[in-house]
Amino acid sequence: MSAEMRLKWFGQSCFMITSESGVTIITDPFGKLPYRLPATKPDIVTVSHEHGDHNNIKALKGHFLTFNKPVETEVKGIKIRGLETFHDNAGGKKRGKNIVFIITVDEISICHLGDLGHVLTEDQIREIGRVDILLLPVGGRVTIGADEAATVKTQLQPVITVPMHYRTKALGPFGLILGSVNDFLKLTTDAKMELDEISVNKENLLHNNGVITLAYQK
Repeated sequence: MSAEMRLKWFGQSCFMITSESGVTIITDPFGKLPYRLPATKPDIVTVSHEHGDHNNIKALKGHFLTFNKPVETEVKGIKIRGLETFHDNAGGKKRGKNIVFIITVDEISICHLGDLGHVLTEDQIREIGRVDILLLPVGGRVTIGADEAATVKTQLQPVITVPMHYRTKALGPFGLILGSVNDFLKLTTDAKMELDEISVNKENLLHNNGVITLAYQK
């Protein structure tokens, strides 16, 4: 069996991506939420914006490189591009800026949209480029909601779409401000799966196409 990249979701916008060779990336580590951060020592951490439920790097262990600004670089064979967008639909006047990260792991392009607050412009679609796995906020209120998320998914045409930043039971009362993932799922005709984690490589990526909701990793 050939090696595969692994992707797990830890709540909100926090994922752990592990390359075939074992390089680990954590996205948007949270604070102030009843989720649990992964017990690992990451090599790379990305932060889409400086809000407490996305930038809790102090809670992570070990020595790692943090990216929280527009960037284009390569670390341990992982290509990272960060593109500036906005946390709202008013050019950042309400909630500030947001960084979209395109992380290429084992030749698979993963696009983490952070707390994107608007549909994408033609220039932004072009800058982002090919997307194999899209990590897409769908919960609304402080990000794009189900309707806009469906539009962004159509704009980027990913092979796999993974919803994030939506209401879960683990969030308790806080989750009531966010929409349900089902609101988004109703708007797509793609194949749908529920998994504990995604494990893919370049060869079998297309066999997993569709929308995959990931179980919250406790």
